[in-house]
Amino acid sequence: MNNYYELIANNEHFLVIYKKPGVSFHSDDGQPGLFERVKQGLGLSELYPVHRLDKVTSGLLVMAKTAAVNRELVDQFESRKIEKFYLAISAKKPKKKQGLIKGDMVAARRGAWKLLNSQENPAITQFFSSSVGAGKRLFVIKPHTGKTHQIRVALKSIGSPIMGDSLYADASGCEEIDRVYLHAFSIGFSVSGTWYRYTELPHEGEFFSTSEFSIAIENLVSPWLLKWPHL
Repeated sequence: MNNYYELIANNEHFLVIYKKPGVSFHSDDGQPGLFERVKQGLGLSELYPVHRLDKVTSGLLVMAKTAAVNRELVDQFESRKIEKFYLAISAKKPKKKQGLIKGDMVAARRGAWKLLNSQENPAITQFFSSSVGAGKRLFVIKPHTGKTHQIRVALKSIGSPIMGDSLYADASGCEEIDRVYLHAFSIGFSVSGTWYRYTELPHEGEFFSTSEFSIAIENLVSPWLLKWPHL
């Protein structure tokens, strides 16, 4: 147990970790990033970063132990065969309770991104939402692409910026919130013909610990079984 990650699975092909919120994936200001901490902490001479999470996001990350497995997993990400599901909480009611958010993304100010109506190389995001009390909405999200800040931008575009996300929500309203409420909840992939799936609820956050959240998540613990419409 440490302040950066928890080890969820570890075999000859890959490892899966739970990244804690506020932890940078890459080294920053002379401090080792999450990837280096995992590699050093487990004494591995060979390790490959298959994918990444934003600093503010908690949840599941896969790292490959060989170049061959890394290539296999990267290929699955690129061909959209990886199954990924996220959880998010917003204090704002969305324009629609469920559906599809699709559009090109372009850089905006202060390191943020924005969603366009154009469809040349769109970010594609599906979601369902439900109430978690006091005007808050819980989102279960299925991103089909892996654009920078994709989910954060998508939820802002439907009027529901993620709680605590000062880059996309009202910064003044984020000061008292204990984290950004975005979590990489579940991931499924294959290695050498075997299918693996890992699911982990968020461990941190006041609003991920309420009785309302516990009730709402009961119907979402297997997000791959939800009736996601075909694209």
